[in-house]
Amino acid sequence: MTSTKTPDVWLPIPADEIEGLPEGFAYRFWDGGPDYPADPADCAFYAVPYMKSSEVVVRPLAGMARVQVVQTLTAGIDHVEPGLGLLPDGVRLCNAKGVHEASTAELALALILASLRGFPGFVHGQDKEEWRSGFYPALADKSVLIVGYGSIGAAIEDRLAPFECARVARIARSARTTARGPVHTLDDLPALLPEADVVVLSTPLNPSTQGLVGAEFLAAMPDGALLVNVARGGVVDTESLLLALESGRLRAALDVTDPEPLPAGHPLWHAPNVLITPHVGGSTSAFLPRAKRLVAGQLSRFAAGEPVRNVVRTTG
Repeated sequence: MTSTKTPDVWLPIPADEIEGLPEGFAYRFWDGGPDYPADPADCAFYAVPYMKSSEVVVRPLAGMARVQVVQTLTAGIDHVEPGLGLLPDGVRLCNAKGVHEASTAELALALILASLRGFPGFVHGQDKEEWRSGFYPALADKSVLIVGYGSIGAAIEDRLAPFECARVARIARSARTTARGPVHTLDDLPALLPEADVVVLSTPLNPSTQGLVGAEFLAAMPDGALLVNVARGGVVDTESLLLALESGRLRAALDVTDPEPLPAGHPLWHAPNVLITPHVGGSTSAFLPRAKRLVAGQLSRFAAGEPVRNVVRTTG
């Protein structure tokens, strides 16, 4: 008589805190600590710890000889990619589409408004008890370019809709038409950048977007334009951005930087006309309920032998 071992599922959220998990799995809680909750070889479904370094989340992959699904809780997968070569063929890598759109889009809009309306100066003025009145740009009548028009880019446009922008242009990997208008490709950047008062980056980090925003990109933006990065720090060449900021020609609002975390003493901290937030685009109260629903839904499909969603890559 033979027995079949119950497959393990590694979760970064305790299983008793997630409603709707299917039966038939041994749920193991692991949030990136030094000790594994069980033998990685028994793991069939690995939900990657959230906001942990690439070194941490990749570490168990070499031992996951039977894993079938790797599920990130982030929109990007770049932190997991270094370990994909350690996995057997046929493993499905899934991202967290549907989890971060609301939070990241909220932050993108907040960064735009705070930067245009001079909020950093107001905060410094409050610290010094100074009344810094003045005349500031509005978002109304501005032209906005969204570079990376996936689900997050579309959510950003949803939130721009009430603000009476003159125009919203969209760029993605593939050209297409949406209900709101055409989506262009990166080949159209030279024509679109000179018309953009605000450029929002929400693209994944991959070989085609690494260092995309360099000297040529920034030079094509009009004087006084605002660059907003809620994507990944590596999409922007930091040295080129520093030169553009120090010249006084452009402004920037950055939720992500390269390097990250931005070390003490880095010149970007004190560059003129820059607002920096510490990669908090997805770190809100909206994250956990959406992450739990995603994990429960994916595991229910996995248990039933149905295709999992959000597959961005299959190994092999």
